[in-house]
Amino acid sequence: MNLHLVLLLAYSAILTTLGLWIGRSVKVSKDFFVAGRGLGPGLIFSTMLAANIGAGSTVGATGLGYRDGLSAWWWVGSAGAGSLVLAFWIGPAIRRLAATHDLRTVGDYLEMRYGPSVRGIIAVLLWAGSLAILAGQLIAIASIFNVAAGTPKWLACTIGGALITIYSSAGGLKSGAWVNMVQLTVKMAGFAIALPLALSAAGGWPAVQSMPVPSASYWNFWSGGGSGIVYLAMLGPAFIVSPGLLQKLYGAKDDRAVRLGVGANAAGLLLYAIVPVLLGIIARLRFPDLATPDLALPTILMRGLPTAIGTLGLAAVFSAELSAADSVLFMLTTSLSQDLYKRFVAPASSDAHILAVARATTIAAGAIGTALAIVSPTVIGLLTIFYTLLGVSLFVPILGGLYVRRAGTAEALAAIGAGVVAMLFVHVSTAGAGYGALTPALVGFIAASAAFGIVLAARARVAL
Repeated sequence: MNLHLVLLLAYSAILTTLGLWIGRSVKVSKDFFVAGRGLGPGLIFSTMLAANIGAGSTVGATGLGYRDGLSAWWWVGSAGAGSLVLAFWIGPAIRRLAATHDLRTVGDYLEMRYGPSVRGIIAVLLWAGSLAILAGQLIAIASIFNVAAGTPKWLACTIGGALITIYSSAGGLKSGAWVNMVQLTVKMAGFAIALPLALSAAGGWPAVQSMPVPSASYWNFWSGGGSGIVYLAMLGPAFIVSPGLLQKLYGAKDDRAVRLGVGANAAGLLLYAIVPVLLGIIARLRFPDLATPDLALPTILMRGLPTAIGTLGLAAVFSAELSAADSVLFMLTTSLSQDLYKRFVAPASSDAHILAVARATTIAAGAIGTALAIVSPTVIGLLTIFYTLLGVSLFVPILGGLYVRRAGTAEALAAIGAGVVAMLFVHVSTAGAGYGALTPALVGFIAASAAFGIVLAARARVAL
């Protein structure tokens, strides 16, 4: 067993122990779902940024930098832009509603605003999409173990899935917030040290600029390969209305905690966005013949840096995947236990029973996500599915519910149906390419907005 693997397993044991220890204080479902509504700016910042820097922002973004060049900045940069909107507009407003009406999930909000049918439909859609992103995180974890120790994908996915399931089932949001703080510290230290050393080992920036590139667009910030500003339409809205992120804000103690915590998270994402891109570009110079771009980050950390620094970098990436995975697992848990089970199956259940169901759901969702990861090929492909589905189904209903008082069930259902159908049609008919600037995600948003507005206008006219 090599040093990299020993240290990763030791780090895993520390995180698991911390999660279980925090979980001992979780005795009621309110602590599990919303951390007692007591999270301050520091914990909001750490749990949000830790969740947002996951597989797509590390292994995936580095792979895009390796493949497409500077324009890959927009993968993480778009998340930062969406987070700014969440921090200063949507976040405080929805937190106040959650505190006033004791909302614990986004499904609670949707039912309060539109009725149980919208809640049920969104819960089912979220389960399908969220399983994809959970599997994506576990695939990224598997790539780390594979490069570090040659661990088979199925075994590495199983190890990662078991780890997040153990500490997430123990304490939900409360355990996750504290574990995320540790993970975020390791991430920031690892990347801050790894990037300058990797650049130096490659011969500095002049060597990077002079390397052969697949096309002239490799150095274009706005668009290159399959990356570019197009990500803003696909990813930005998902980071405004993601249930996993909104439910973290339900745990905030006040609006100030939301503005400061999420605002700092947005700034962190915008600054961090260039880090994986540069690592990917450096990896292309050092290792131009990788079998897949997803191997760029773990390869440069293992083979392009001194052992001690590479191990810290691997721990940083490992932390990133775990923190994002536990955030998605929490979203799956709350969606099934609160939005589906308690609402439609056993509404009279006791608090203790719902807490037990939430923990059992965590275990089941972790197992399903692990199985999906084992049979799925890539990180970015899975995350693209999730973010697109999330954005087109939730963005218009959530914003419309907050700011259009006359909007009701009909408008929400029309927006969800039109957005998802239009997105899927364009995705299937163009193999995901879209029609120029009209990507599947953008077409979905336009269709959802149009359907919402048309039904709203029609109902207003009938009322006259």
